[in-house]
Parts: sequence; C-alpha cells; structure tokens
Amino acid sequence: MREVLREPDLWWFCLFYSVTFGGYVGLSSFLPLFLRDQQGLAPASAGLLTAVAAFVGSGARPIGGWLADRVGGRRLLAAALTGLAVAYALVASGPTLRPLTALVIIAMACCGLGNGAVFQLVPLRFRAEIGMVTGIIGAVGGIGGFCLPMLLGLVRQYVGGFGPGFVLLAVAAASVVAVLQALTTTQAGWRVSWRTNLTQMPEGA
Repeated sequence: MREVLREPDLWWFCLFYSVTFGGYVGLSSFLPLFLRDQQGLAPASAGLLTAVAAFVGSGARPIGGWLADRVGGRRLLAAALTGLAVAYALVASGPTLRPLTALVIIAMACCGLGNGAVFQLVPLRFRAEIGMVTGIIGAVGGIGGFCLPMLLGLVRQYVGGFGPGFVLLAVAAASVVAVLQALTTTQAGWRVSWRTNLTQMPEGA
C-alpha cells in the first residue's frame, strides 16, 4: 500500500476520476435542488429529469470504455473533460429549461465517458495492483462527488446564484485537460512505460 501511494500516477488518476465520477455523483445529488430553485420545477419533475440524466451518465460509462479501447483512453478522456468544461460554462450562463436540460444530459454523458476512459487507462499502468488502485481511485472519486454540491451551495450562499459556481467547475475541468496534455507532452514515459504491461495497446492510449 505504501509503495502504491508513492506513485504519482495514482494521484493523477485520482484527480481525473474526481472530476468525472465526482461530477456524475455530485450532479445527481444536486440537480433536484438546482432545478427546483433555478427553474421552478416541481420536486417530482426535477427528480424525473435528474433520473433521466443519471441514466444517460450510467449508460455512457461502458460506451466510454468501449471507445477508449479503440481510440485510446487518453484521447477520449481529454475529449470528455473538454465537453464537460463547455457544458458547465454554458450552464453558468443561465439558460432556460429546454437548453438547460440538454446541457445537463450532455454533462452527465461526458462524465460517463470519462469514467470509462479512466478505467481503461488504469490497468495499463497498474496491472499488478489493480484491485488496490481502483479502490483508492474510487474512494477519491466519491469525495469529488461530495465537493461539487458543497461548492455550488457555498457559492449560492455568498454570491446569490449558481452561475459563478458552474464557472469554477468549468475552469476546474479545463485545468484537468491542461494537466492531461502536459503529462502527455512533457513526460513521455507516462505513456511509453505502460507498453511493458500489455502486449497490445491502442495508439494514443
């Protein structure tokens, strides 16, 4: 356990998963309140819309794994995080219910795709410690799900609206894309060294 915790790659994966899975969990718990306060929806309608968005996010996860096997987990993760950042930024602009619904579903889909991409990458790096590593990454992702509604609630309390909170979430997602790109371009071994763990690996993974 101590040796695994010393690996920087573990914490990069934790960061990625805290944004993707944390975004999925956090939005699932926060959306009913957000839709009720921001759009004036009845609790039953807000819950139904949240359930639809959560279903899309869950369904996108295995699709994300399937796509990652074909185009590379790194590429798919970068695309999913970019889409998530854009969706958060557009939600921050305060759209009406119909475009907001589409944006929320897109955000959930991006979270699901990102979740699948992360766990396509993890075994490439930590084949021998896969059980322990996935447990740690999953735990950190759950913490990310707790932080999202707390952040949005605090922003609403002190600023008076949810918009700035979604701006912060968009900046966070975009920053993680920048981190992923930096790891790829400045630390080539972050990818190349994984080739010793598998006989086959998608180009760009």
